[in-house]
Amino acid sequence: MPETEEKEVAAEREHELPIPDILPVLPLKDVVVFPFIILPLSVSREKSITAVDAALAEQRIIMLVAQRDAQSETPRPEELFPVGTVAAIMRMLKLPDGRIRLLVQGLSRARVDSFLAEEPYLKAKITKLEEPPTPKVLPPEQEALLRSVKQNLEKSVSLGKNISPEVMVIAANLDDPARLADLAASNLDLKLEDAQKVLESTDPIERLRLVNDSLSKEITVLTMQQEISSQARGEMDKSQREYYLRQQLRAIQQELGEGEEMSEDVAQFRKLVGEKKIPPEAATEIEKQIKRLERSHPDSAETAIIRTYLDWLTGLPWGNMSEDSADIDRAREILDEDHYDIEKVKERIIEYLAVHALKKSLKGPILCFVGPPGVGKTSLGRSIARALARKFVRLSLGGVRDEAEIRGHRRTYVGAMPGRIVQGIHQAGTSNPVFMLDEIDKIGADYRGDPSSALLEVLDPEQNFSFRDHYLGVPYDLSKVLFIATANILDPIQPAFLDRMEVIRLSGYTLEEKRAIARRHLIPKQLEENGIGEGNLEFTDSGVEKIIEAYTREAGLRNLEREIGAVCRKVAVAVAKGKSRRYRVTSASVEKMLGPVKHFADELLKKDEIGVATGLAWTSVGGDILFIEALAVRGKGGLRLTGQLGDVMKESAQAAMSYARAHAADLGIADDFFETHDVHVHVPEGSIPKDGPSAGITMATAMISAFTQRLAHRDVAMTGEITLRGEVLPIGGVKEKVLAARQANIKTIILPRLNKRDVIQVNPRILHGMQFEYVDNVDQVLDIALFPREPRNTAPAAGAPRDIPVAASTRPIARPNP
Repeated sequence: MPETEEKEVAAEREHELPIPDILPVLPLKDVVVFPFIILPLSVSREKSITAVDAALAEQRIIMLVAQRDAQSETPRPEELFPVGTVAAIMRMLKLPDGRIRLLVQGLSRARVDSFLAEEPYLKAKITKLEEPPTPKVLPPEQEALLRSVKQNLEKSVSLGKNISPEVMVIAANLDDPARLADLAASNLDLKLEDAQKVLESTDPIERLRLVNDSLSKEITVLTMQQEISSQARGEMDKSQREYYLRQQLRAIQQELGEGEEMSEDVAQFRKLVGEKKIPPEAATEIEKQIKRLERSHPDSAETAIIRTYLDWLTGLPWGNMSEDSADIDRAREILDEDHYDIEKVKERIIEYLAVHALKKSLKGPILCFVGPPGVGKTSLGRSIARALARKFVRLSLGGVRDEAEIRGHRRTYVGAMPGRIVQGIHQAGTSNPVFMLDEIDKIGADYRGDPSSALLEVLDPEQNFSFRDHYLGVPYDLSKVLFIATANILDPIQPAFLDRMEVIRLSGYTLEEKRAIARRHLIPKQLEENGIGEGNLEFTDSGVEKIIEAYTREAGLRNLEREIGAVCRKVAVAVAKGKSRRYRVTSASVEKMLGPVKHFADELLKKDEIGVATGLAWTSVGGDILFIEALAVRGKGGLRLTGQLGDVMKESAQAAMSYARAHAADLGIADDFFETHDVHVHVPEGSIPKDGPSAGITMATAMISAFTQRLAHRDVAMTGEITLRGEVLPIGGVKEKVLAARQANIKTIILPRLNKRDVIQVNPRILHGMQFEYVDNVDQVLDIALFPREPRNTAPAAGAPRDIPVAASTRPIARPNP
């Protein structure tokens, strides 16, 4: 049927078909249907198909309404435009895939007054929008507007606009402004909002004016398109042709208001600069880069680099601070809830909160938690963040060797990125998070720089208010960040680096502390992770203690948690097989679940020995006891040291030997003893390296016991550094060594007098029942550690070597603790 005839039929149908007040509603994506226009539609949504079926069952009339968001598959009433078109369904075709094809014809504009139902399809009450009648003779202004629209249509076709000749014939013969406006709008490929605006206009002249404006814009675009075509026409190679197509596309998109990502990005960057508290220097740099971005070609590599740089600069939380919790009691509850004991750390955080409540401009402290693995250093950082109501960021520095990991790469490099400090701040979204620098003692250094040196600026409160990342190139304030570093040992850390931090030591846990932590944290956690209810499994105190003593040897809790998890999995297997009952973990049943005992507790010698002294050692996993054996054999005065001893430990043995030779007469050693005897000092478990100065007095005691044939008390342990003058110097790791002595059932400990201050800080529960002897020199050590000299034995018989029993298992002095 020709378009003119269809128009006449449509006009007749408008008079023939009464429009009901209640109609099914068909939401449309990205299309607006105008009255008297015939248009094919594809329908695939179930609710829409149901609405079409309902319309076909009645008078074949349906309400067509455009939806605001084309991505919505189930639009709600508020997501639809209020004005649409009442249309008649002329034809319907069902496709094999379930979709249907419609041919609809617009009848009249209508407004949705209210939606009566949303299920099984949208149904609305509508009101037909009446249009004013068109006078037979148009006023001059309206006649001019009518002719202008017709001329612009013809001009757009001449410039390449794709409009069918039949439509142009109909347009040329139309004298009704309303019908001409609808016909032109339906063939202009307007944006949804513009087309909806034309549909909602009931004034024919106003509608025609809107269409005329759109036609003028379209003609401008088409004109520019032709200009670009003429400028780019000619002999072009492949790159010239690509450039021409890009320019053509850019010009079209700019005129149509489409694809203006560059302008949108620039506007967004400027909006962020206005919203955030960006310092002047950074704001100046951002504005400079925005202007460069505006001058750059959208498809150039430099544009992508500038856009990424601006994304980082504007994405940082400039001046955005989270509000610290002012409730000190609540903060203390959180710290107590998450961690057992460690009072010193908790007190330091509470002090910070109290001072911050009095002085809002307080700089963030820089703490360093030092302790063995598994004592809760990292989890403590999370608890601190929770107590302060701050964001938490963790940066693992283990194995980091490149300075650029901290300071970032300069933008001249391909794929440059900010350093991990700036990335962490960006991730947190605030300028005052709790920032944990994990494993700082494992930072490396090579030809790419030293990350420790790069961190000096980060951790210096006098400098970090203007930290300058290489990528950003502008200062960023880190002074409000609460930095927390963690390390197992302090020796590998640079002195300048260490000087910037407040060191807080976390010692290993006692048996009682491990048992309490297991009760409060580890057992409930493993029960939940393994899906076991508390009614299925019970851990007795004896069972937990057996796991701690026989299956773990550590200062922390990681292995203890693994063994508890292993017990839970054994029970989980039984429960899963249907053997649901209450299982009880006792000291007797632990071995059945976990297998043979893995560790045996260090034990004292069975009897007092000559030439064997009991020492205390510090290792990276806690304290331990060790036995040092000394033996005098006929020889020429040599000193032999075995047991894989380090240089410091060898020097301690030599110092003890020199002291004994210098005081031979006072000690009751024969004058020619050292010329006729060799001395052999051995520390068992020779496969394990041992080092440190704290075994000095233990070596001296073992040697002098062998030289003088005096028995050494097996239940007296000692630790301390020795000098050539016989003075006893202080050592470190006192708490760990005291714990080791307690576990070995040693009641008397000899310590340097200056270490008395360290004993005072140890939990009184650990010290209960133990006796401490504080000494200043070796003579005091010998009076306590050795039995009195027997009158008949003032020195060992010449050439009478003694067989020294091999001591119980030992652990190395892994590192000295000055």
